[in-house]
Amino acid sequence: MTNYVTRAGLQVDSALAGFVDSEVLGPLGRDVDGFWQGFAELVATFAPRNRSLLETRDDLQAKIDAWHVERRGKPHDAASYRAFLEEIGYLVPEPDAFTIGTQNVDPEIATMAGPQLVVPVLNARFLLNAANARWGSLYDAFYGTDALEDAPVAKISGYDPERGAAVIKAGREFLDQAVPLKSGSWADLTAGEGAIPIADDGQYVGQTERGRMFRNNGLHIEVIFDADSPIGKTDAGGIADIILESALTAIVDLEDSVAAVDAEDKLVAYRNWLGVIRGDLEESFEKGGRTLTRKLAGDKRVFLTEGSELDLPGRSLLFVRNVGHLMTNPAILLPDGSHIPEGIMDAVITSAIAAHDVRGLGRYSNSREGSIYIVKPKMHGPDECRFTNDLFDAVEDLLELPRHTIKVGVMDEERRTSANLGACIHAVKDRIVFINTGFLDRTGDEIHTSMQAGPMVRKGAMKISDWLTAYETRNVGIGLRHGLSGKAQIGKGMWAAPDLMGQMMKEKIGHLNAGANTAWVPSPTAATLHALHYHRKNVFEVQKGLGDVPSLDLLLNIPLADGVNWSEAEVKEELDNNAQGLLGYVVRWIDAGVGCSKVPDIHDIGLMEDRATLRISSQHMANWLLHGVCTSNQVMDALKRMAVKVDEQNAGDPDYQPMAGNWDGIAFSAACDLVFKGVEQPSGYTEPLLHQYRLAKKAS
Repeated sequence: MTNYVTRAGLQVDSALAGFVDSEVLGPLGRDVDGFWQGFAELVATFAPRNRSLLETRDDLQAKIDAWHVERRGKPHDAASYRAFLEEIGYLVPEPDAFTIGTQNVDPEIATMAGPQLVVPVLNARFLLNAANARWGSLYDAFYGTDALEDAPVAKISGYDPERGAAVIKAGREFLDQAVPLKSGSWADLTAGEGAIPIADDGQYVGQTERGRMFRNNGLHIEVIFDADSPIGKTDAGGIADIILESALTAIVDLEDSVAAVDAEDKLVAYRNWLGVIRGDLEESFEKGGRTLTRKLAGDKRVFLTEGSELDLPGRSLLFVRNVGHLMTNPAILLPDGSHIPEGIMDAVITSAIAAHDVRGLGRYSNSREGSIYIVKPKMHGPDECRFTNDLFDAVEDLLELPRHTIKVGVMDEERRTSANLGACIHAVKDRIVFINTGFLDRTGDEIHTSMQAGPMVRKGAMKISDWLTAYETRNVGIGLRHGLSGKAQIGKGMWAAPDLMGQMMKEKIGHLNAGANTAWVPSPTAATLHALHYHRKNVFEVQKGLGDVPSLDLLLNIPLADGVNWSEAEVKEELDNNAQGLLGYVVRWIDAGVGCSKVPDIHDIGLMEDRATLRISSQHMANWLLHGVCTSNQVMDALKRMAVKVDEQNAGDPDYQPMAGNWDGIAFSAACDLVFKGVEQPSGYTEPLLHQYRLAKKAS
């Protein structure tokens, strides 16, 4: 049972209050009573506004549902539909021409292009790995993945020289492309030659402790020379490794990739965030019979040709992703006994922690420009963006930070934001540093918004529908129109298959061709491989050549399966695919409190799953059930069939509790509710039910 203490009329979990008082406010030299009084006043102002915005969501959805129900069975009238959306305020007028005015943005965001990681804050080891993913070994990335299709498979344990030779060859080919020599190839270099005759002297940065540093397309490349190392001594040039600047930025996630439902969970999240900001977070673990300790990497020193020194950041620049506007949390109770809006609590506490970096209190610097970077997800339209802007103003005032110290990343993952993206950017125009497309959540909202219009196309067909193409292209085009290039990131979503790096290398360069100067990858190794794309393509040059923005009408084209009659086998296949993905994720969320992990799909391919993938699966099944494409019995049969498969996929986990046969169990019941109560879930979000069942599991 939670123990609360009173702080300026708020009932605050005692452990959380102690953490904030001593570990957050103490080093900042802040008056504790004054902080909590200001926090209480801020909540009193913004909690009612938060509730009003959620009521607006519900009101608009009810009107859209009624419009579709009234016209059910008739051909969709796109012109009337758009006029209706304008009439009810779902669509707002485009703002007059403007350019964002964000200042004091770090180069990793504004002027550099490279990979981005998203990491669950509750896992300290993963968090440290992500923060340290600024630099990665290209040799390791090639050797340990399928990125090199023609490389021979290792035939022995340990180091296989034949596979190693293929990796070294690919490394030399990369250097020839990224840092070409005046003549010949890097493969022809021999140890002890002295200066390396590169074609463009401007690419040479200086010497490092173990090698030489070069630069291409704004990204650094460290070539390690060590003729005595196991690899270097077999190499004619004495090159032991090629280290790439990889994940320029990482998002420390308190939202979709974590299962944080109460004060206990939030305290772990906030303490880990403080640890990476303060620079003293460490995590010990067993590997190969040894105890290893992970901690943050230091900066990388380069000795310049003129005799001076340069320290390059050793860690990814960190954002923190707060939760959206929907959820509340029992960690703090308002004077009326209700739970605090979790997004407001996150805004205050994560910013107060990040203020340690602004004040120079950490071992290392995160933002060298004195900024705090918060990603804000799941906002619906410009009014909700304006609310976030006002909230961040108030947080800055509470923490005595200069205006617009807190920067915002806007996740373009809800339909009303996509349709009004220019107005959303305008609402945060002096603090925006990031827009990003997220196909998964965006598809979930696409289904839910038009839930009553009719059955949707199959999940796989969503990827080639008109609205999605328009969505991806409009996001970049509208961002460029309002001056984000050179000031902010325009991002693309996750590569979900961490074991399929060869396929990633073929496909993910498409994000650069689309004009994105960052894109999400599932691991530090994937970041190193994806960095190769940014050496091949100068994204800022690509952005200069991009064309017109697709029309709004294409974005509003509802992906209905008009006139399609699926066979019984096709319906079963779709239900099984959705049910397996849903159960595989939910059972870990509910039973183990794991919000993101590599979950085997129905074909046993490991995919990174979080709440966004769950939102699609549950909403798609709910939509087909609503419109009679399938029956309740068919859905339940699919869920029970796939429970058996998911149990088999988790058979190696000694802590796993099987679902099959335990049909009244908490995890299976949660999965069922996500489908059978899917129509009534706010915006189709899974969080309310997941939190309800996770709290029940923790209580049991």
